[in-house]
Amino acid sequence: MGLTIISFLFFTILVAVISWWKTKSEKLDTADGYFLAGRGLSGMVIAGSMLLTNISAEQMVGLSGQAYSRGISGMAWETTAAIATIALAMFFLPNYLKRGFTTMPQFLEERYDSGTRKLVSILLLVGYVLISTPAALYAGAVAFNQVFNLTDLLGVSYVQSIWILVWVIGIIGSIYAIFGGLKAVAVSDTINGIGLIVGGLAVPFFGLLYLGKGEVMTGLNQVITTHTDKLNAVGSATDPVPFGTLFTGMIFANLFYWCTNQVLIQRTLGAANLKEGQKGVLMSGFMKVLIPLIVSFPGVIAFHIFKGELAVGDAAYPALVSLVLPKYLTGFYCAVIFGAVLSTYNSLLNSAATLFCFDIYKPVMNPNVSDEKLIKVAKIVATFLALFSMFVAPLTMYAEGGLFEVMRRFTGFFNIPTIAIVLVGFFSKKVTALSAKISVVTHIILYTLLIFVLKVKVNYIHIMGILFMVNTLTMLAISAIKPGKTYEPKKLKPAVDMKPWKRFPEVATLLLGLMVFTYILLSPIGIVSIQKEVGDMVGPNFKYAIIILLAGMGIVYSGFKKAILSIHDKAEIEQDEIAAEEAGELEASFN
Repeated sequence: MGLTIISFLFFTILVAVISWWKTKSEKLDTADGYFLAGRGLSGMVIAGSMLLTNISAEQMVGLSGQAYSRGISGMAWETTAAIATIALAMFFLPNYLKRGFTTMPQFLEERYDSGTRKLVSILLLVGYVLISTPAALYAGAVAFNQVFNLTDLLGVSYVQSIWILVWVIGIIGSIYAIFGGLKAVAVSDTINGIGLIVGGLAVPFFGLLYLGKGEVMTGLNQVITTHTDKLNAVGSATDPVPFGTLFTGMIFANLFYWCTNQVLIQRTLGAANLKEGQKGVLMSGFMKVLIPLIVSFPGVIAFHIFKGELAVGDAAYPALVSLVLPKYLTGFYCAVIFGAVLSTYNSLLNSAATLFCFDIYKPVMNPNVSDEKLIKVAKIVATFLALFSMFVAPLTMYAEGGLFEVMRRFTGFFNIPTIAIVLVGFFSKKVTALSAKISVVTHIILYTLLIFVLKVKVNYIHIMGILFMVNTLTMLAISAIKPGKTYEPKKLKPAVDMKPWKRFPEVATLLLGLMVFTYILLSPIGIVSIQKEVGDMVGPNFKYAIIILLAGMGIVYSGFKKAILSIHDKAEIEQDEIAAEEAGELEASFN
């Protein structure tokens, strides 16, 4: 235990010192400096920060728990995010950066009106404070209690240990978010991101080593030849994530999370230019496809080791880490998990404060507020939200069902209506602000009735997909009945260089192909249906599926290439028009 604690403290302090050193010269007295890291983030920092913000103990505990209890179909939340990251890099990010937004709801005011912007901002804030932030703190506390056995170490009850850990994590995370701004959060995320990949892959490695009694391949052979149903990513109707949901609600849930959720996109809004932003986003997409090795596969290994005897699935990941990792690595990896928890938590605080300041405080309460005053308000708001979350987080232990499942159900209140009004707003110039507001309110009422009152026997992810269509049709119908002004996007001079990354088509195609290959491999076509009698490690149709995949990738590459060229040409045309207008105004002023 002593070595574990020493290595934990060493890496945690090391990350803090490096983060301080890298940001000590940063100017945090301006709004861009504090909230957007001075719009100077590189692709590597964006990728690391997005990964750590997204991956926390919530996924490690929750998805491993699902894999332990019911198989790895839950990995879909991670793997299929590749589609959303491509959409963000190709479509959403150019629009955000071109307009110099600090928050996503700023687009909603430009597209609809100030009321729509405030409504969505309040909805997101409520979701962050009541759902996301407490769950992140609780998941981290559960993981740490299992590894360090704080209950026995301090001689306290389980409930008391959770309260202690929630407050320790909460206070340290608050220091990063409140005093360091986005740059401190992003730098610490990047360092911890490297540690997460290294340490995260060490868990299944040592797990297989333990299972195979010193032979990794023996352990791997046991996992892929027995109880292969656990490795089936193609979920049945009774699994947590049925395969059909990938084409309904999951598409829109991922689009919300990666393309409109302030917690994630705030890193991309701080990009030095579009090229660096696209690099970082696609890099995070590759990491997401590989993340199931870190968050889902360990649950399968734990099932083979513990023979399904653990009382609850959520205990699988912490128990595996505690059992198989060498003591000199346990402390290091706990520090990485600690960093992941901090990242998610302090990112939520930072983004919540940003939303409040730019979408509620500044436009409503103090339009002429100075940057200095705005940053001061952000720190006060973040402190209040931190205290509130630390009081609420331990109550999560009384929620029914697995942690990850509970989280996903409740995010359905705000993720689908948000992505619906953003997407429809992008693609239709005629939908009105009134239709957007009615759509949001209607969604909340219907989702509450279907999920929590009537408890319909349809997977909640399908319901998300159905309600997205309802939201869209509602907006189109109301706008047709009571039309308003046609929206015309403003031509604005971008705050950063808008030249896209020339390697985008190749990288995006490879990312999409890797995602599809993963599903082919982890399906009855692949290793789930092993032909033992002939010694095959994959199903008989595996090679045909790969040929079709390669052909499809060629078509997709051609489409991406045309799309990125179109974005480049459009950006250049707009810049020429803006330059001509500025020249005309200058000439007129002289005359």
